Amino acid sequence: MKKSNEILLKDAISAFLKDNNLEAKLEETRVINSWEEVVGKLIARHTDQMQIKDRVLYIKVDSAALREELSYQRSKLVKSLNKTAGVEAIDDIRFT
Repeated sequence: MKKSNEILLKDAISAFLKDNNLEAKLEETRVINSWEEVVGKLIARHTDQMQIKDRVLYIKVDSAALREELSYQRSKLVKSLNKTAGVEAIDDIRFT
């Protein structure tokens, strides 16, 4: 009998991401893409330039009052973003 070397596409993609050290970037992208779902469209419209560096999500906010309100909710937002994205990709959020 011949041995089959077929693999599932899901497994092939996972192996590719792991071999090329892209898993962390994919997790970060999931967190950033879940921002609007977590905070809603209104708040998402007032935020811009999101990036993750050293497990900290940096977000530019166009209103000082909103920046202050979001800062009070930081730990709750971190938990919600990680949960919605399905990964533990961030430890903190900084609003600029």
